[in-house]
Amino acid sequence: MGKEQPMKAHLQAFIQYLQDRRRLSSNTLYSYERDLSFFLKYMDEQGISEVRDVQKHHLSRYILQLRQDGRAVATVSRHTVSIRSFFHFLLEERQVLQDPTLHLETPKQEKRVPKVLTVCEVEKLLASPSTATNAGIRDRAMLEVLYASGIRVSELISLDVNHINLSMGFLQCMGTGTKERIVPLGGVACDTLRTYLSEVRDKLAKDERAGQALFLNQLGTRMTRQGFWKIIKKYAAEAQIASEITPHTMRHSFATHLLENGADLRAVQEMLGHADISTTQVYTQVSKTRIMDVYNQAHPRAKIK
Repeated sequence: MGKEQPMKAHLQAFIQYLQDRRRLSSNTLYSYERDLSFFLKYMDEQGISEVRDVQKHHLSRYILQLRQDGRAVATVSRHTVSIRSFFHFLLEERQVLQDPTLHLETPKQEKRVPKVLTVCEVEKLLASPSTATNAGIRDRAMLEVLYASGIRVSELISLDVNHINLSMGFLQCMGTGTKERIVPLGGVACDTLRTYLSEVRDKLAKDERAGQALFLNQLGTRMTRQGFWKIIKKYAAEAQIASEITPHTMRHSFATHLLENGADLRAVQEMLGHADISTTQVYTQVSKTRIMDVYNQAHPRAKIK
């Protein structure tokens, strides 16, 4: 048996376990196998041919090598997770006596500053749908609700008619982990919803397939993520907005604009449905960045001449 064979045999057993017991997708299995094959090749180059000979300092050196090779933090983190899962499996199978990944640090990923629209861009986007058509009335209502509430697109398309309280000005949505929350709706969003509900929804609801879904497509069924994605892309192009827009851009813009205008961070956290306030704090960084941009562009002594 060659030097590499024992390590490769353990890897194949691990992949088989993930496939049979964990029921992971083929793409995920391929990702694990690719990462771990790369890792085992490195170990073999270091003269280590048995999994029980791998020590924590070997893993630390390997992770350092990945960083020195210019791998992205997200890639290094993924490799680390793959290795940790591999050794957890080996420990359970009693192929190793101890877990060398214990206390192994995973590289922290920097939180990317989300892309947001300016207030002017949002206004142009919201004004794009034509209210002369049923589709336009529906589309404007969807965009207004998205910006007014900051809910996720999955939450938007999951709304039912009874989740909206126009007299009180709020909506009720089910967030991640089936956590329910109440989110305020502005006057403009409420007005566009009233128009949609009184003039359009019943025309789109062709039969019982519509159910209680609030927003319906041309087939008379609940609006889909793909359908709404096409809608927002269409109006972004019509509004001549150069920035790349996704449905989540409206959520980012909602949070950033609130904070820029003095909203309390905890209140924004609650409206967004974030479990951890650190997730919401990324929007304060956006606000600071935009403030610095405005300052640098507007202040006569901001730049050295």
